[in-house]
Formats: sequence, structure tokens, C-alpha cells
Amino acid sequence: MAPLVYLCVRPQVDAADGEYASFHEAMGVGESGLERWNLVDDDLPADAFERWRGFVVGGSPFNTTDADGSKPAEQVRIETGLRAVAQAAAAGRTTALFTCFGIGVASRALGGEVTREYPEGTGPTGIRLTDAGREDPLFGGLTTEFTALTAHKEAIERLPEGAVLLATNDDCPVQAYRFRERLYATQFHPEPTGIAFTERMTIYRNHGYFDADAYDTVAARVLAADLDEPQRLLRRFAEIF
Repeated sequence: MAPLVYLCVRPQVDAADGEYASFHEAMGVGESGLERWNLVDDDLPADAFERWRGFVVGGSPFNTTDADGSKPAEQVRIETGLRAVAQAAAAGRTTALFTCFGIGVASRALGGEVTREYPEGTGPTGIRLTDAGREDPLFGGLTTEFTALTAHKEAIERLPEGAVLLATNDDCPVQAYRFRERLYATQFHPEPTGIAFTERMTIYRNHGYFDADAYDTVAARVLAADLDEPQRLLRRFAEIF
């Protein structure tokens, strides 16, 4: 069976290494079950949909709402590759799970809209499944309400036509959705443990996601959070697809 692949969209090597490790551990796919491809430096390979059976996409300091003319070459390459994956998953040619930054690129590729409204600070937040989420093949195995980690400056303003809202909260109405049968997207981060997330916070301490002077306070909240359900989501994704 072809492996899954983590698409790296972070220019910061330490953050990318940590995110890949978090996805790999949370998914429980074994040593060779999750490969890695760096879209920061390399285009999506021509045989991507034959080489890998499914894709997971993490976060990035880039924002899809930045003006097109201001986007560096790395970001253009990343967004081009992610659009191709989103369109292939929407067509049923592969399976994909887009998270955080990835949800914005996938949503735009499918006709949705992204906004600078609904940002969420760094740390744990409550997530609620919708009625559709409770019946979904992937999300339906989770508890109705759970805690997940967020840190984002933009969010989804309008879902792609035909998308099914699976999870929400009061601060960010679109926390997760499914498009057709094989494309999933979450605004929250399902992959990190509390320790892994605080390590990522250290790397992005001065990127405007939280008050750098409040690092210890935010980190304490992260380390105290129960993150079992988001990680269970990843294990179910690897098992189902």
C-alpha cells in the first residue's frame, strides 16, 4: 500500500521538523507510513497522486489573504501545490486533510472565501461538533465537545459550495468541514502534544501570534490542556483512509 505524505509548508526548519514528528506520532502509522515532501523548496511531483495514497497539511506563517503581488516565490509554490491536492481530493482522486494554513488554501481552491476576521490566539480552545459532525465517518467517533490548539490570523468566511460544516466554536465559526467524501479541513491543529506546541511557540514567539512577554502564561495553559481527541482524529484518518 502506498504511504501517506506530510506536505511541509513551513520555511522554519525546526518548526517543520517538529510538526512532521507530531503528525507521524499522532497518526500511529509506523516508521514508513508517513513520508515527507517539502513544498517550500520543491514543486509537487508529477506523480504525487500515484506515489501517495493521501496527504496531510499543517500550518505556516504565510497567510492566503496576503496580496498576490507580495507573496514570495516559496508561498506561490506552496499554494500552487496545495490547490492541486485540494482539487484532486475534491474529484475523488486522493484523500487529504488540510489544517490551519492549509484550510485557507483549500477553501479558496474550491470557491470558498478567507477573511482576516475570526482570528484566534495561541492556546487551547473549545471545539463543538455540529449535527453533521456527529454523523461524519471521521469526526463521528469523537466526543461532541473537546479541546484543541489554535493560533491563526485568518479563517474561513464562506465555505465552498457543497461543503459540510463539521465543527465550530463561538470565536471562529468554521473549525472543520468536509468537501464531498475525501477532503477534510480543520482550522485547529490536531497533531501536537502540549510539549510539541510550546516548542513551536518558541520558534514563532515574535511572529505576532501572542504577546512574547506572556510566553510562560500561554505555555502553562497549553501544557494543561487535554488534547486526546484531536490526536485521535488523526489516528482515525490514517485508519479510515
